Amino acid sequence: MSNVIVPIIQAVRDPALKAIVQKSTPLFYSEGANLTLDRSAHVRAGSSLSWFGDRLALIQDDANFLVLIEPHTLQVDTISLPVGEGGLREFDDLRGNKRFKLDLEACVTIPTEEGNLLLAFGSGSTLYRQKIVTLQEFITATPILIEAEALYEQLRNNTMFTGSELNIEGATFCNGWVRLFNRGNGKPQAGYLPVNATCDIAWDELAAYLQEPHKKPVPQLQRICQYELGTLEDLRLTFTDATVTKQNVIFSATAENSPDASSDGMVAGSVLGILDTEARWIELRTLDGSLFTNKVEGVCASKKNTNRLYLVVDVDDPTRPCELCEVEIEGDW
Repeated sequence: MSNVIVPIIQAVRDPALKAIVQKSTPLFYSEGANLTLDRSAHVRAGSSLSWFGDRLALIQDDANFLVLIEPHTLQVDTISLPVGEGGLREFDDLRGNKRFKLDLEACVTIPTEEGNLLLAFGSGSTLYRQKIVTLQEFITATPILIEAEALYEQLRNNTMFTGSELNIEGATFCNGWVRLFNRGNGKPQAGYLPVNATCDIAWDELAAYLQEPHKKPVPQLQRICQYELGTLEDLRLTFTDATVTKQNVIFSATAENSPDASSDGMVAGSVLGILDTEARWIELRTLDGSLFTNKVEGVCASKKNTNRLYLVVDVDDPTRPCELCEVEIEGDW
């Protein structure tokens, strides 16, 4: 793959854009804690957002629960995923079982004849994190956990997409294509540097593969593109999620001093940007104009207001809730 030439897009800060966090709400399950299910009272992590019907679907990297949020009432419901190692559903360094988390980091909703289909992708940052969760609206409330080793092997082996480490952090769907976003926060190794990159996969190929992952051909990666996103507060920006609007693809990226794709680090701030033939971004700010220094992990466009976005902030602390934010954007978005 090293001889393949892919486009590299240089992103720029666009001062004509604005992104102001209007409010931030800590998320707690409406039913409270459930020790039988190994579920805390709060939503521990937020990794990606996608509309699923009239509710926001939120996935977590360290808890085996899908979260459904009614954005106006903030009713927070949950759907349990299968138990993991030791019969548990929550995984972190405090418990000493972080290595067993699914690390779901990207989700996207696909419209199908049977209703909306939610896909949640493991990051692929370790061999344990190569699973995809599917949930079909209207047909069943039971999510399906799919072992997708062959797909992740293909992703990992394509160094034009992964660079030094695979770390899927975003996914979008548009015109029959699923686009995956690799976060370039890995450590340099084997002669490769970390890269922010996207690749496109034909949905019909991916759908067939997910039906029979051990029999069907692995979908081909197409239209790979790399991005140099720039820096914020002297820290390199890396993709954390993306969403499709009527006009553009909007991405989130964070400046985090993480040593590799599996570890957290100090966060200087986050940005929102636009991907088209070029890439532009602006840092997130608070109502008083100061830099918003939290780690944005998920982004989703509002259905009712073209100048509003939903964000989810992950504080990387299992004892504290993640937060759902509303952001007002101004400028040529």
